[in-house]
Amino acid sequence: MKRYDYVVIGAGIIGLTIALELKRRFPDAAVAVTEKESDVGYHASGRNSGVLHAGFYYTADSLKARFCRDGNRAMQDYCASRGLAVNRCGKLVVASDEEELKGLEELKRRGDANGVELQWMSEEEIRTIDPNARTFRKALFSPSTVTVDPVQVCMSMKREAVEQGIDFRFDSKYEGRWEEGIHTGGGPIEAGYVVNAAGLYADRIARDYGFGKRYTIIPFKGMYVKYAKNKTDIRTNIYPVPNLANPFLGVHYTKTVDGGIKIGPTAIPAFWREQYRGFSRFKLGEFLQILYYEAKLFVTDSFHFRRLALQELRKYVKPHFVRLSMKLADNVDPNGFGSFMRPGIRAQLLDTKTLALVQDFVVEGDDRSMHVLNAVSPAFTCSIPFARHVVDTIAARRAAPARKP
Repeated sequence: MKRYDYVVIGAGIIGLTIALELKRRFPDAAVAVTEKESDVGYHASGRNSGVLHAGFYYTADSLKARFCRDGNRAMQDYCASRGLAVNRCGKLVVASDEEELKGLEELKRRGDANGVELQWMSEEEIRTIDPNARTFRKALFSPSTVTVDPVQVCMSMKREAVEQGIDFRFDSKYEGRWEEGIHTGGGPIEAGYVVNAAGLYADRIARDYGFGKRYTIIPFKGMYVKYAKNKTDIRTNIYPVPNLANPFLGVHYTKTVDGGIKIGPTAIPAFWREQYRGFSRFKLGEFLQILYYEAKLFVTDSFHFRRLALQELRKYVKPHFVRLSMKLADNVDPNGFGSFMRPGIRAQLLDTKTLALVQDFVVEGDDRSMHVLNAVSPAFTCSIPFARHVVDTIAARRAAPARKP
């Protein structure tokens, strides 16, 4: 059995960037990535919008603010270096009334504090960006927001990892820890150090190592609907002013890397971790645990969960979903939308003591293992600098005196 210096659990964008950073930092180390699916980017990383966010939604004291700003540049540089497609379409954030203008002002303050370029635009000026965008009095334009193909990025990182000598163990679901490494569905793997980047199951793996005890993952289903009529009615990403009290950005128009148009996403509470369609991947234990916490959130109405859940469940009705998007743009054909696209599941960390959604990155670990408990959106944008942060943390923990057994 080959012994690895580092084994990364999870071949999403976070696992891939961490593995590449470990190999860059420690070129002589043996690194492996283990993944329960048959290839990389099977879950959230391959199902997200593909938008590289600029970093103006977040307060300057958050990890998200720094990682998003730096990650936008780093991922664009990566795509350029690997010849990957980038759509430099920008983003408009539009207001619907006087109250939402205050939200735009707050976003501008955050953008300035984070060093992110944002431009004020009048109703007339936004027509130069997108003739069909609709706003109340003014809007914000983010020129550094772009879109990429997330699957293409993940596959490119896989190829680079193989070139660097990183091994992949697919169809190898984590089944437990052992003294010398981990047990997987593909057999045991010896590991000097374990990095948990398992997304929807990161909290469960972390508890095997004594971490993440106050947290649990609550899944939210994100769905998009494609605008099938043409690729020209919308020219840029168009977003509403978000409710900054929760991590969801509301229904918006996304301009995909190939010029296509889609609306979404939803943030519908899911009842098990991989509830993509019907009863596929149903697990009774997950269902009961998640139902317990979602019932608590509904009863206590923490972060206005009751209203959020009811609003989001209505989005299963496509005509209602489409009507929400029509508030952001003119001259879009409501009959021009196709069917729902492949859904994704967002792994959102819940603090079980406060019943609050955790809105920043959370990493816990020691000299033997490190656990990415909350790779919160926009994790895809943040992934490259976040991986550096994780490896910095690993290096610091391993350099510290070993814990007592």
